Amino acid sequence: MQEHLIIFDTTLRDGEQSPGASMTKEEKVRIAWQLERMGVDVIEAGFPAASNGDFEAVKSVADSVKDSIVCGLARAIEADIQRAGEALKGAQSARIHTFIATSPIHMKKKLRMSPDQVITQAVKAVKWARQYTDNVEFSPEDAGRSEIDFLCQILEAVIDAGAKTLNIPDTVGYTMPDQFGKLIHNLRERIPNSDKAIFSVHCHNDLGLAVANSLTAVMNGARQVECTINGLGERAGNAALEEIVMAVRTRQDYFPCDTKIDTTHIVSASKLVSGITGFPVQPNKAIVGANAFAHESGIHQDGVLKHRETYEIMRAEDVGWGANKLLLGKHSGRNAFRNRLMELGIELESEEMLNNTFMRFKELADKKHEIFDEDLQALVSDEVLVLQERYRLISLTVHCETGEVPYARIVISDDGKEMHAESQGSGPVDATFRAIETLLASEAKLQLFSVNNITSGTDAQGEVTVRLQKSDRIVNGHGSDTDIVVASAKAYLSALNKLHSKLERAHPQV
Repeated sequence: MQEHLIIFDTTLRDGEQSPGASMTKEEKVRIAWQLERMGVDVIEAGFPAASNGDFEAVKSVADSVKDSIVCGLARAIEADIQRAGEALKGAQSARIHTFIATSPIHMKKKLRMSPDQVITQAVKAVKWARQYTDNVEFSPEDAGRSEIDFLCQILEAVIDAGAKTLNIPDTVGYTMPDQFGKLIHNLRERIPNSDKAIFSVHCHNDLGLAVANSLTAVMNGARQVECTINGLGERAGNAALEEIVMAVRTRQDYFPCDTKIDTTHIVSASKLVSGITGFPVQPNKAIVGANAFAHESGIHQDGVLKHRETYEIMRAEDVGWGANKLLLGKHSGRNAFRNRLMELGIELESEEMLNNTFMRFKELADKKHEIFDEDLQALVSDEVLVLQERYRLISLTVHCETGEVPYARIVISDDGKEMHAESQGSGPVDATFRAIETLLASEAKLQLFSVNNITSGTDAQGEVTVRLQKSDRIVNGHGSDTDIVVASAKAYLSALNKLHSKLERAHPQV
C-alpha cells in the first residue's frame, strides 16, 4: 500500500517573512481557501505571538478552514504557546508547532543556554502545547548544523513528552542532499521511539538545494515536507510546493509515497500568491513559470507534435495550465460574476465590496474583450487595497513625446482630501513617481520596479510591483491596469499605504 506524503504549507508564515511580502488578514484567508481546495494537509497560518495582526489572521484562517489542519508557530515559551492555542480555538483540526535552536552556535550565541537547559525547555514546550491540542509538532532549529548525538537526545525527549511530528529544518540552507538524507536516516535509526512520530523536513534554498534536500529526505523516510507556493520565503526562499508535489507524482516509479494534492489547482494558487504578495514568478520557473511547457526549438516542437512525451514529462493541464477559459464579458450579470468568484474560492466580505468589484469588472470589460480568471484575482486584490488605503489615485495625465521631456500631472486623495501635483522625469513612470513624491514626501527609497502582464494579448492588464524601503521597513505594492503608467501609480501608492498602515508588521526572525 502506497504511503501518504503529508504536505505542510507555510506560505502564510515563512513565505510571509520574505521582505515586503506581508499579507492582510483577508489575503491570508483567500490563500488558505485555495490551499484547502488543493488538498493541502496542514496550513501553517502564522506566528500568533508576533503581533496582534498575526494573531487575528491565524484566528481568521482557523475559523474559515474546515478540511485542512491549521497550524500556528510558537517559540518554546509558555506565552507564545498560549497565544497560539487561543488563536487556533476555532479550528476544526489544530496543530501547534513549537521550536527551539539546537546547533552549538545558536545555543551559545543566541539562546545563551546549555544543552541540558534546551532539552528541558523543549519538553516543557511540548507539554504546554498539549494542553491545547494533541497534534504537536517540534522543530530543532538549525538542525542541519546541530550535533547528531544531541539531536537524538532532544528528539527522543520530546517524543516522550507527546510530540507527534518531528520537523528537521535546514534553517540556513547549508546541507548537501547526501548529507541531509543520511541525517534523516540516522535519526530514524538511532532514536529508540522514532516509530511514534512522523519525520518532517523544512529546507531553505540558500544554495538552491531546498527541493533536492527535501526529496532526498523523503527517500530516507521523511513523510512530511514543509514547503511554500512558488518557493516563497526568507532570504532565497523555501522548497517550492509545486516542485515537490509534481516530482513525487511524476516519478511514482521512484518514490514509495504520494501526496493527496489536486494538482489542477497549482497554477491558480501560484498566480494568487504572486498577485497578493507582488512577487512575480520568473518565466523559466519549474511547473508554474510561463515557459514551463513552451517549446522554441524546432526539434522539440517536432517531437512534441509527434508524441508529447518525447519532450514533456508532465501534461500542462494536470497542473492547471489552460484551465482558465473566458467565462465573463461586458454583458455578464452580477450573479454570474458572483458565481465565478465563488468557483475561484473568493468570498467578498460584504455586498458593498461585491458591488464595487463588479463595477470595476464592468470598467475593465469595456477596455479589454476577454476577461480571464487572473483578471478577476487582480480586481479583487485591488478592491481589498482600496478599502484599506489612505492614498488613492483620482486621475493621472502623462505626456511623452520624442525629443520632449516627459511630464505627469496627478490628482490623489489623502484621507478624502484631493491634492494635485505636476512633475517632469526621464520617462512617464519616473515623472509620475516624482509627482507623487512632490505631494507626499515619503522619503522612501525605490528598490524594485517590475512589470508583468496578467494575461496574454496587447489589451492585457499589466501588473506592476513596486518595492519601497524606509528605515528598516520594506514593503511591496502592486497595481494592475490596462495602462502600465496607471498601474505603476497604483503600485507606488499601494506601497506607500502599506508604509503608513498597521497592517504591515515587523517579522521576528524564526
